[in-house]
Amino acid sequence: MKLSGIKFWAMALFMISAIQVAVVSCKDDPGVENYYTQSREYAADYLKNRSQYSEYLKILERARGEYDLRLVDMLGTYGSYTVFAPTNDAVDKYLLSRGLSSVDELTREDCDTIALNSIIEAAYFTTDVNQGQYGKNNMLDHIVSVTSEMVWSEEKMDSVLAMHINGDALVTHADDSVSNGVVHTVNNVVGSPNLLLSDIIAKDSVCTLYSAAFAATGILDTIRDHYIDPTYGWASDKDRIDSCTWTNSKLCIPTAKQLDGSGGEYDNVAYPTKRVFNYTVFMCPDSVLEKKYGIKTLDDLRRKAHELYDDMYPEDAHITDETNRKNALNRFISYHVLDRYGDYYSLTSMDNDALQYNFNRMKYDICDWYGTLMPQSLMKFSFPSGPQVGLYINRRGVRHRADERGGYSRGAKIYTPKEYKGKTQTSLNGIFHYIDDVVAYDRTMQEIVMNDCIRLDCTTLSPDFMTKLPGDGEVARGHTWGGNKKYDSAKNTNNPADNNNRSVGFKPGYARNFQMTANTHMHVRGRSLWFWSYEGDEVIFKGRYDFTLKLPAVPAGTYEVRMMTCVGFGTRGIVQYYIDGEPQGIPFDMRPGGVSLFGWKNDTELGDEDAINAFDKSIHNIGWMKGPKCYHTGWRSSFDAGSDPMRALPNTIRKVIGTFTTDGKSDHYLRIQQKMESENNELNFDFIELCPSSVYNNEYFAEPQW
Repeated sequence: MKLSGIKFWAMALFMISAIQVAVVSCKDDPGVENYYTQSREYAADYLKNRSQYSEYLKILERARGEYDLRLVDMLGTYGSYTVFAPTNDAVDKYLLSRGLSSVDELTREDCDTIALNSIIEAAYFTTDVNQGQYGKNNMLDHIVSVTSEMVWSEEKMDSVLAMHINGDALVTHADDSVSNGVVHTVNNVVGSPNLLLSDIIAKDSVCTLYSAAFAATGILDTIRDHYIDPTYGWASDKDRIDSCTWTNSKLCIPTAKQLDGSGGEYDNVAYPTKRVFNYTVFMCPDSVLEKKYGIKTLDDLRRKAHELYDDMYPEDAHITDETNRKNALNRFISYHVLDRYGDYYSLTSMDNDALQYNFNRMKYDICDWYGTLMPQSLMKFSFPSGPQVGLYINRRGVRHRADERGGYSRGAKIYTPKEYKGKTQTSLNGIFHYIDDVVAYDRTMQEIVMNDCIRLDCTTLSPDFMTKLPGDGEVARGHTWGGNKKYDSAKNTNNPADNNNRSVGFKPGYARNFQMTANTHMHVRGRSLWFWSYEGDEVIFKGRYDFTLKLPAVPAGTYEVRMMTCVGFGTRGIVQYYIDGEPQGIPFDMRPGGVSLFGWKNDTELGDEDAINAFDKSIHNIGWMKGPKCYHTGWRSSFDAGSDPMRALPNTIRKVIGTFTTDGKSDHYLRIQQKMESENNELNFDFIELCPSSVYNNEYFAEPQW
């Protein structure tokens, strides 16, 4: 077994202390200011000073990690940990289930597995996570899930929160704060969800028809057979960078600086040590299929698939081989699968935290778009506010009503983890969600939902940006900063010890949908609400970069391609755009600001709505647009309508690149090439838009500013 992210030499730098204190039953955040406190125990001392953990302590003392370091010693040092500590009774139950009578009969490997399963290298209190899965994997690099429900307590004569870890381990005492994290007491040894997603789908009792269809189409085998990339590796140990440490100073990357080196910030960049593949699956329960469509058998589901897709793809209606991607049932099932990891609060930037307050949600639903396993398809995820709050697939509108152009479609709602309590939905290579309706790339999706400006955050453009990082447990998009902070402010220091930025790099050839030259550096930035970036993050390209992006699939028609970026920094480059190999206009010098580039003016300067629309049209005609009105940068605890949206910032602008026409069944490509002979210039790749001509060239409805 491997101990991820802990270096022996780093451990030796810190002193072990043991101070006995009273148990704390409510949240008491062990922040940085408490790391050296003399008023609380470390986790190891907490366990040693309480007899009910003596058997678990024996296991920790025998368990070793990658550097032959006893885990009990690790828990007695500086750091940040969540420990799910089984009582002696819990250990005895585990031993009985194995036919053993003593911890001494466990092998060293058994002790490693139990110990590594029970520890996360980050502090999580019940107020941080009590439903779904934790942001980081455990030290065995497995996902840790939690389900909660309110139950009646005879002892307290009141309802209490009952939390189960990985299904079986009930938290009997929570939130005991220690100097280096938190300890939760559990009544069973925490198990490990060792199953692959395909195994969980095959065993699910709620969606047996979908499970049967997954097997019939061979998609179950696809999910099972693709987990670890055997081609990924390093030329030498010198090239290897541990994605858990971010301490290699040669990869402290300067960004958004002036030519004299002033201003801006530095990104600590690390690369994954391994590459894996994840999946997210959506399944409609048998009960819903029967109630809404009268579907009771797999043949009924086949007929529904043909009903949805034979009309859209008549040339393929005759295909009977259900393992063929063009077969109707195969299209139906493959459209329910994403080739990335998406839990309930990461499928959009509605991450159940402060980021939601940067959006004007009265005017704009937080949303993101992803390709599916069905070829040439796209899926939309929305998280509206108001009466229909929640996560939806293929929805159009704003809140519970039609949008400014009159478009509305409810879409399928994704059930929260609470609504199917007790069900295992996470696995080694992915996650599945229950939905309250079937989803399809049908006429409603293509002609109503997608008849809109399709805004794609660049941190979603490769599935590898949203794949769990081995040894880390997070995905690159929205990656936390040092100290387990979800957001922070960028630092203008190239000393990794003083810079808690956490950005994830990707080697050429290992970010799907991107082709990059060997001279191209790419990394996904950690999310900061202070960045002049939509949704607080972006993809950075640096050096003499030259990359080609396979554009997401869209229905047949003509589309305008745009790029959102932040201009006005000395280290921004000069880029040439190509669509399907054809150059688009002259190179774009990103170093000047919006005023110099196209005479940017604030709406307040322009006057009434007619003047604003006229200015928007005039700059669009020469290839420019202001930033979106829906998003406001900065940190806040509630939405502030009086703050400046990106539309009011002269440096956050959209460049209109060009157009392409598609039959809806072919791939199209955007190439961006750095034209300056410099290693120091960068591109901040924020979002792209694929806007149909029915929107940008509509004589009746002006394109919304949001």
